[in-house]
This record gives sequence, structure tokens and C-alpha cells, in this order.
Amino acid sequence: MTNADIRFYFDPVCPFAWMTSKWVRLVAAQRDYAVDWRFISLRLINSGVDYDSHFPAGYEEGHTSGLRLLRVAARARAEHGRAAVGPFYEAVSREIFDAPGSAKLTPAVRGSRDFVEPLLAQAGLPSDLAGALDDTRWDAEIRAEGEEALTLTGRDVGTPIIHFGPPDGAAFFGPVISRLPGPDDAVRLWDHVTALAAFPGFAEFKRSLRERPQLRSFGVEPGTAGAEEDWHAGSRKTAS
Repeated sequence: MTNADIRFYFDPVCPFAWMTSKWVRLVAAQRDYAVDWRFISLRLINSGVDYDSHFPAGYEEGHTSGLRLLRVAARARAEHGRAAVGPFYEAVSREIFDAPGSAKLTPAVRGSRDFVEPLLAQAGLPSDLAGALDDTRWDAEIRAEGEEALTLTGRDVGTPIIHFGPPDGAAFFGPVISRLPGPDDAVRLWDHVTALAAFPGFAEFKRSLRERPQLRSFGVEPGTAGAEEDWHAGSRKTAS
């Protein structure tokens, strides 16, 4: 998508990427922005990391399920165009994070054909694309796109990465948000973020103390405040 206003690099199993993507969709609808949904695999960017010493138990399996889903997204893009990626991402991550019972989904389930095939149908795509789940031939393309994102930001970041006004605009990790703003607040937040991004000297603005993401997969119903906890580790190259 050469005329995209925003390039959004995502891993479908990252809750922070999902929450930020919902905000970006709100803004894009109001501002008539075109979004190019691109890939960054937490499993691949952490391929040289010892998961047992760097992550909580279960993260390697979780990240691997994200890579499996990205293979399907890559095949969908190759066979049905870039416009196929956004609907697929939305269907998959909504089921992972916002659907009733999502807290009980295991990595094995969300990386399976039984999970993916009905979601492909929701996205208007053929179910046979699920055959890419185990097809490692897509990994080089996914890795290259993740490297593209990290070239824009530096390597000590996680997901999501947003490239504003590509190809010449700035790119940043985040913003990491724990709740979805309303339509008016979404646009105001966007204007503040893009104003910071436009300043050449701006590098980072963060805090570690955050509320639990308002997603059913975390046991928090949307619209209710989650308890404040340190989610710092979960936002940098990680996902549950």
C-alpha cells in the first residue's frame, strides 16, 4: 500500500498492539486515513533469547502461536492483497482478547486450524489459507518486515510500532494504552501523539505503572478500571 497514511506493525497475540490498533481504527475512520497493517513477530525478534531465563512460563508457546497466525496473514496478503490483512487481524485478535471465554484460550488452540478457519470466514477469506500455519516459507518475509520496523525505531522496543506519514515520517513503539478512548478522545490523543512524533528531538515518554488492559482475556470487562500493576515487562517484546 504505497499511499498509506499509517503503517502499523503488529503481532496478533500482543494485547498492547491489539488495544492500540483499536484506537488507530477509530481515528482512521474519523480522519479517512489509510492503514497498512504490517508484520512484526515477537517470536522471531526474540529468536536469540533464552525464553526460560527472560520470560514467564508459557511465553514461548504464546509467541509461537503469534508467528503461526502471521504466516496465515502473510499468505492472505500474497493471495488476496494488502487489504486482506486488516480484517484478518481484527477477527483473530478480537477472538483472542475480547470474545467471551477468551481468557481460557491456550496458545495451542489459538494457533490451530480449528481456531483460524472460522475467523478467516469472518474476514471474508477462504479457509484453506489456514494451511500456512505450519509453512515456514513465510518466516523470511515476516522476519524482514519486523526488521524493517526495528530499523525505524531501534531494537530495544516491542509491539506495536507505528510509522506516521510514511515513508519519511517518524516511527515509534506504542503508544501503550490500557483502555480504549471514546471517539472524541481518540482523535485528541492522536493529535497529541503525532505532535510529539513530529518533533525531531522527541525520543521517549513513558511510565511503568499501568492498569490492567481492559480486555476480557485479562479478566477485565471493557469499561471497568483494572487494578494498577507493573506491566512494563509485558509491553517490551512480550505478549501473553
